[in-house]
Amino acid sequence: MTTVAQNAPLPAHSGWLTRAEAWLDHKGKGAWIAAMVLGFIFFWPVGLALLAYLIWSKRMFSKSCRGSNRTRHAFTAMKSSGNSAFDAYKAETLRRLEEEQESFEAFLERLREAKDKAEFDQFMDDRARKAREATREDEDA
Repeated sequence: MTTVAQNAPLPAHSGWLTRAEAWLDHKGKGAWIAAMVLGFIFFWPVGLALLAYLIWSKRMFSKSCRGSNRTRHAFTAMKSSGNSAFDAYKAETLRRLEEEQESFEAFLERLREAKDKAEFDQFMDDRARKAREATREDEDA
């Protein structure tokens, strides 16, 4: 599945590393592996760095490298269309989505805290129950 954002050219001011990453992503996982092998052959720290990057960025374990470059999407999202009304609409929509994401993350955090509190309360209740049972056994003996 290819989208317009994935095929969008990178801005001219992007660095050579960003362009190299985009080029390797476009060529696919085989190009990344070839670059890593060549890195090991010519200067092993480069190969090791590429291997670490492939694992860290999850490119090594994904189906395809194409479209996994978030930087390209960020540049496309911030690029001006030339139409001020559309750009204002896009900025407002992105702001609203960011607010919704923050609200959702806060909601998830509250759920996690509530779950943690419930689990801790259950632990404390079990512990108190066991202590009462142990006290009763000592009294009976």
